Amino acid sequence: SSGINAEWPLRPGIGGIGTVPVGRVETGIIKPGMIVCFGPTGLTTEVKSVEMHHEALPEAEPGDNVGFNIKNVAVKEIKRGFVASNSKDDPCKEAVDFEAQVIIMNHPGKISAGYTPVLDC
Repeated sequence: SSGINAEWPLRPGIGGIGTVPVGRVETGIIKPGMIVCFGPTGLTTEVKSVEMHHEALPEAEPGDNVGFNIKNVAVKEIKRGFVASNSKDDPCKEAVDFEAQVIIMNHPGKISAGYTPVLDC
């Protein structure tokens, strides 16, 4: 990947002007005209516009919380937690498995060898 993937969690919302996923740009950029792919489903569509605080942006960068209007996609086709990425630069895919380092900040009981946490990813 060239580092321009735009990946962010999504929350479908903002009615009245079509489907407008909202979320935070984690890496890369997102801009109008970009073809994005939603993971894990592989749904692909064009970004019509990008807005932050009701102002149109030429592009959004990491750290920006934005809404982006997409073409021909119903709100029901995307769900919270989906990830959008640049379809032309190694788009995101579903993971069969993964490894993670987990830090437990607060736990009401005792944790000992063999403990199996339940994670909501």
